[in-house]
Amino acid sequence: MLSAQASGADLDDAEKAEIRRFCGYAALGDVASGESSWRFFQGAGALEWRLNTLSEAERRRVRYFLQTLAQMEKAIHGASESLDIETISVWTRNRREVPERVKLLEWWRRRLCGFLGVAPGPDLKDHAAIHI
Repeated sequence: MLSAQASGADLDDAEKAEIRRFCGYAALGDVASGESSWRFFQGAGALEWRLNTLSEAERRRVRYFLQTLAQMEKAIHGASESLDIETISVWTRNRREVPERVKLLEWWRRRLCGFLGVAPGPDLKDHAAIHI
């Protein structure tokens, strides 16, 4: 269920920047400078078109994604604060917690890309893959 706070209003620049980041795309740049990079890359251009043409209901859904992704990212930061501690009394750190949280965050990021109908950006690519 969507948050009651999720608005159907147009996305603002800060929300668009977060969507680009979570979808794995680089910063757009200042549109006023005339040097915005999206015009030069098909995937980024498709994302920009989508962000500017979403329906009210779709903007609400995107805001739900942003809220969820921000919480998950914050949880990774919180989990990383105890990496230097192995055991305290009966508490033992889960060594897989951070990698598992990162994997889940990346899964949600890909779901956002899928909802927007765009390919995941370069930051979500498999960096170990060899492309020919």
